[in-house]
Amino acid sequence: MSNWWDRNVVPRLIGCACTQPAVMHDRAKVVPFASGDVLELGCGAPNLDYYNRNNVRSLSGIDPSAELLARAKLALESKGMTANFIPGIAEALPFANNSFDCVVTTFTLCSVQDPQAALSEAKRVLKPGGRLLFVEHGRAPDTDAAAWQRRIEPVWKRIAGGCHLTRPVTRAISDAGFVCNAPQGHYMKRTPKWLGWVEWGEARLAD
Repeated sequence: MSNWWDRNVVPRLIGCACTQPAVMHDRAKVVPFASGDVLELGCGAPNLDYYNRNNVRSLSGIDPSAELLARAKLALESKGMTANFIPGIAEALPFANNSFDCVVTTFTLCSVQDPQAALSEAKRVLKPGGRLLFVEHGRAPDTDAAAWQRRIEPVWKRIAGGCHLTRPVTRAISDAGFVCNAPQGHYMKRTPKWLGWVEWGEARLAD
């Protein structure tokens, strides 16, 4: 049952949730700033319209979901874009050291198996001076909202493809050895607080 749910229901659930207006509004805050050779973690996400094609020299991406990856490739074709989108996980990127100028992660770190390993891999594949652009939902700053996140998370993970509610965002990125430049956060409109806390910004490797 679990495999059937993950294969047939979760991609549709993610596709619906990740294209809500509030979510798309937050994607637009970071993706247009990608430049050079770009790697997107979770490339099944609907980010293609937000890339500035004049600034992106090459676009690569990984996604563990065959269904979401297929959708992304169809979207590439429909938009006349080319990209190296391949199956894979963020914790074991199939790319050489110092390959990218920019790594983009949007609503992805919540569902990876090991976020610290994923961030370590992002560091490895970034060129010196490279950037991590992120917009992620995670642990709410308000005590009441955070308490609800802890209560709901065990069930939520099962129905939402392993999505976690209580993972810190900016702190995790900083702990991984990045320096976050003026990170921001807010609760998304028309979204329950236990689901709606989002943080975004740009991070560079610490010296």
